[in-house]
Amino acid sequence: MIHGFDKDSPLVCEGIVGDGCGGGRIFSIEKNILKAFDPQSQSSRILLEDIIGAKSISKKGCIITIVCEGKTIEFDLSSVRPK
Repeated sequence: MIHGFDKDSPLVCEGIVGDGCGGGRIFSIEKNILKAFDPQSQSSRILLEDIIGAKSISKKGCIITIVCEGKTIEFDLSSVRPK
């Protein structure tokens, strides 16, 4: 478990400190919503809504990649919007 998240879930990923934006935060998709959770402040932030058919989420640098049924969404954390 990552601070209450199922680390084995394909809809949860952790930002690595030093790899770009969002280091140390936990990113998850719940009920079609991409959220960022900061374990230090214990606060969550909604980043993107209306994500339909999400199958997996991953993060590299400042880009969160969400694989959905039929399309892939790239969310840029530096601009806080889809790429």
